[in-house]
Amino acid sequence: MPLAIVRTVADLRAQVAAWRRAGENVGLVPTMGALHSGHLSLVTLAKTRAQRVVASVFVNPTQFAPHEDFDAYPRDEAKDAALLESVGCDLLFAPTVTEMYAPGFSTTVTVSGVSEPLDGAARPGHFAGVATVVSKLLLQCGPDVAVFGEKDYQQLQVIKRLVADLDIPVEVIGAPTARAQDGLALSSRNAYLTTAEREAAPSLAAALRDAVERLRAGTPVDRVENTGRAALERAGFSRIDYFEVRDAASLAELGPGPITGPARVLAAGILGKTRLIDNMAV
Repeated sequence: MPLAIVRTVADLRAQVAAWRRAGENVGLVPTMGALHSGHLSLVTLAKTRAQRVVASVFVNPTQFAPHEDFDAYPRDEAKDAALLESVGCDLLFAPTVTEMYAPGFSTTVTVSGVSEPLDGAARPGHFAGVATVVSKLLLQCGPDVAVFGEKDYQQLQVIKRLVADLDIPVEVIGAPTARAQDGLALSSRNAYLTTAEREAAPSLAAALRDAVERLRAGTPVDRVENTGRAALERAGFSRIDYFEVRDAASLAELGPGPITGPARVLAAGILGKTRLIDNMAV
């Protein structure tokens, strides 16, 4: 039996209500489609925490700037549905833009603090779009748990802050970053890479691994950050938005000396025409 697909909030809520009447709890995995094994690992994790799992596929226009790749972003709903079905997803929520943002829509959810550095500075308005659409998805589905990948680590921290501040009754779970054998973090945007760029792309993960080792050995933060940026420049990144060591929870700046508590190394840069992001825990 093919995976059921609903496109309206009313139909989503009706199905979730039926599961609840049967005594079943619900997990949600929000995605923008173009699914790969990293997304499927989120569904698999959600299935260990909930009896029923909903995946949403919605390319959210409000988190793209006018010059970004909204129109070019890969879309293949039939393939996405087949992949979700293969890992036991129970329902695909695939709303239209009009269903999510009805005429006259005028509300934006903004999370200050944790959303401001890093991608918040490099992509102004991005996290307001993320916070708004995630707020809507959580309210539309009303899940017990929601699973997000740690590859988008800052996004995960923004969503945790959002849920805590607005008392949304859901447990937010971060899933480990899925990687190719050569270390590159799986991403739908990896499809944009040319063959030569794909060969260079694992240098991002390699620079992060090196930074983690240096930090654990007591190397000062400023030296680690400079070394990381230099490694990406040598690898052919034309622009480096950031290569920074931050507090693991608040994303506050650390350094310039050695770290003294849990930290995260986060990086983003342009390789060819593709923007790659990644991060690792210290």
